Amino acid sequence: MMCGAPTAAQPATAETQAIADQVKPQLEERENKKYATFKAVEFRSQVVAGMNYFIKVQVDDDEFVHLRVFRSLPHENKPVALSSYQTNKARHDELAYF
Repeated sequence: MMCGAPTAAQPATAETQAIADQVKPQLEERENKKYATFKAVEFRSQVVAGMNYFIKVQVDDDEFVHLRVFRSLPHENKPVALSSYQTNKARHDELAYF
C-alpha cells in the first residue's frame, strides 16, 4: 500500500461494515433521515495521518451513499468520524476520492 494513494476498490469486509455502522448515526443526523438498510458493499482505503475509508453503502434497493470515514491513529484514542458523504448514488457509480 502506497502512503497517500487510495487502494483499488474491493468488496466490503466485516471490518468495513463495522466502520460504516459506527458512522451511521452521524449520517442520519446530517441527513435528518433514518436508514433501515445500511449494507457496506465496497470500500477503498487511504493511508494518511491515520486512515481514510471510502465506503459504498446500500441504503435502499437501488440507492447507495458514498462515505468518507476517518480513523485516527490508535494512540489518539478517538472514535471514527464521518468526514464527508455523497447521496443519490447508484450501484454502478465509481467509488472515487472525494
